[in-house]
This record gives sequence, C-alpha cells and structure tokens, in this order.
Amino acid sequence: MTAIIVLFSAFAILCLLRVPIAISLGLSSILALFMVDFTLYTVSLKMFNSLNSATLMAIPGFVFAGIIMSKGGISYHLIESLKSWVGHMRGGLAVVTILACMIFAAISGSSPATAAAIGGIMIPAMVKAGYSKRYSMGLVAAAGTLGILIPPSIPLIIYATVAEESVGKLFAAGIIPGLMLGGILLISAIFHAKRHNYGKLEKAPMNERWKKTYKAIWGFLLPVFILGGIYSGIVTPTEAAFVSCLYGLIVSVFIYKEMTFKKFREVLKESINVTAMIFLVIASAMVFGMFLTTEQVPQAFALWIEQSSANKWIFILGVNIMFFILGMFLEATAIILITLPILLPVLALFDINIIHFAIIMTINMELAMITPPVGLNLFVVSGITKEKVGEVIKGVMPFFGLMVVALILVILFPQISLFLAE
Repeated sequence: MTAIIVLFSAFAILCLLRVPIAISLGLSSILALFMVDFTLYTVSLKMFNSLNSATLMAIPGFVFAGIIMSKGGISYHLIESLKSWVGHMRGGLAVVTILACMIFAAISGSSPATAAAIGGIMIPAMVKAGYSKRYSMGLVAAAGTLGILIPPSIPLIIYATVAEESVGKLFAAGIIPGLMLGGILLISAIFHAKRHNYGKLEKAPMNERWKKTYKAIWGFLLPVFILGGIYSGIVTPTEAAFVSCLYGLIVSVFIYKEMTFKKFREVLKESINVTAMIFLVIASAMVFGMFLTTEQVPQAFALWIEQSSANKWIFILGVNIMFFILGMFLEATAIILITLPILLPVLALFDINIIHFAIIMTINMELAMITPPVGLNLFVVSGITKEKVGEVIKGVMPFFGLMVVALILVILFPQISLFLAE
C-alpha cells in the first residue's frame, strides 16, 4: 500500500510541476518499483518489449502520412474541391471545414494533426467570409477531434495493443459513430450559419468544380485505399499505414510537385517528434502498468466494484466522469494506458463489450482534446490563429455539448458501434 501511495503521490507532484507526462509516469513508476524490489534492468526490458509490437508500428506510418498530406498540397486541393461544390451554400464553409476534417481523419489518425492541417487553411477563409473568429476556431477544434474516432485512429491502435483486440474490428466500430458525430456537427453548422446569416462564397461554374475535383481525386482516393485495403484483407493496418506514406509521397512529389527537400525535412522532423512523444508515453505507461499488475491493483479494483452495490450503468457513469476529469490534465494516450489495464477486468464483470467500450473511451478522449486546461486541440488552434486559448475555449463550448449528446447515444445504443464490427 505504501508503494501505491508513493506512486500516485509522485505522479501527481510531477504533473503539478509541469513535468512531461511520459517522464512523470516513468519516474513515479520506477520509484514505486524500487520499493517492491525491482531492478533497472527489469524496467528497461519492459519498456523495450512494450514497443516491440508490429501493431504499434502503424502509429509512425499514419503520423507520417498525415503530415505529408498537410505539407504536400493534398489537404489544400481537397479543401479547394469541397469549397467549389458547397462553398456557395449558406454555411458552406463550415460544411467544408467539417467534411475536410472527416476526410483528413480517415488518413492521419490524429486529432491535433487534423486541426492543424485544416485550421490553417479554413479559419482565415471563414473569417474572411464573415464568420465569427471565435466560432471558426471552435468549429475547427471540435471537428478536428474526429481524427481519433474515424479510422484509422492512433488511440484505437493503442487500445487494441493493451486489450489484445483486433485493430480491424476497432476501426470498423469507429466508422458509424464517426460519421454520426460528423453529421451532428454538419447539421448544427448549417443551422448556426443560417441563424447568424454567415457569409457564403460565389458559386463556382460547373467546369471549375470538375477541374478542382479532378485535381483533388488523389486525396479523395487515399482513405479508400487505406480502409479498403484493411477491410478487404489485402493489407494489415500496419502495412496500410506505410502504403499510405508511399502513396502520399508519390502524389506530393510527382503529381502536385509541392514536396521540396526542405519541406520533406520538416515532415521528417515533425513525424519523429510526434512519434517519439507517443512511444515514450507508451513505454512509461507500460512500466506504470507493470507496477499496478504486480501489486494486483486491477484485481482489487474489480473486487471492490463487485462487492459494492454498483450496477453497469453506475459504473459507466462513474467511468465517464473519471475520463472527463483525467482529460482536463492528461493526454489521450496516457489516459488509455493508465486506466484500461485497471478497467478491463471490470468490463468482463459487467459483461460490457470491449469493442463498444473502446468507442465510448475514444469519444471521451475526443472531449479531452477540447477540455481546458490542457486540451491539445485548443492549443493547436490558438497557435494557428495567434489568439488566446480562452477565446478558443469560448468558441468550442457549444460543440462540447453536441459531442456529449453523441457520447450518450453511443452508450445507450451499442449497435451504433458494434454493427460493422460484428
């Protein structure tokens, strides 16, 4: 018990001191493990083995593909095509923003990457067309969260690794909830634009629409190749990630001719930074999990739940409240890796489908991306627009409520997530 108190106390103190999550997890876990007679060799071996997974190799692939799409002109031409078709409608630019986020989400697997790629182009365009800057920032921050729900999804890959579940099934489970949430955002954006009389673009001639669509077809085909290849069984998710990297490079270099050597260096640098951050969190969290397993914390937690009067719905409510609180301070990857090993035995106890719970957890991680004080998408949008984070938070609050509605629907109707996965 003393070691457990030391673990959580040290972790809390390090987080309050603004030490990076990966370092906080690792240091507190090593300190606690020393108290139960572990060696540094055991710790380092666990960290290495936790990353020695073919499934996790999909993460750098999708990160790299998403950044290539952003830097190589693919996202730009996608947006231009969408603008030519629906930009003239009332609320058209908001619709373009959400659709572009959904398409980018089907390639990158990352919410911050989606918000950065789309926000950099669409926020200035929306403001120029008469949209409130606060609303534009909130829309991009919220729609950007679709990056981790619509497959491929980095959090779902990590969930699959911890829960030893099929990545393909988890990806399939995310499709309908992702489209549903995107649809909710689309409907709200159209009504909001009509209510406030937000601007619209000049209607593009039909020949211009087809010209821009023809140029953007390479970007539209990429999600088809990724998801079609996975679900047809031609490639695994890991193979699909690296096929998408090759595809993105070929399109950016030889078709759009926008990928210079200088840009490629930026792509590599950004991809390495993002991947290293994710992998360090995973390695540190696995050491954290090793300690919890050694001290039988998951089993004790499951026994406590079993002996209490809690039922399935009280448990789900409590877990969602816990995710909300953790989401205020921790990054999605860290939350999954810290809580999932503890929760898995309880899911079996209440006969909660692991795949269904994955989508519940992922939507909660989406909410964490826009929950102050450390929601990543808030800072991404703030950085793009050079506005205070507080302004982004005010803009995103209405969308937060809509996302909670989507979460409730997924909880109450499991078939929304299980229909394609079964």
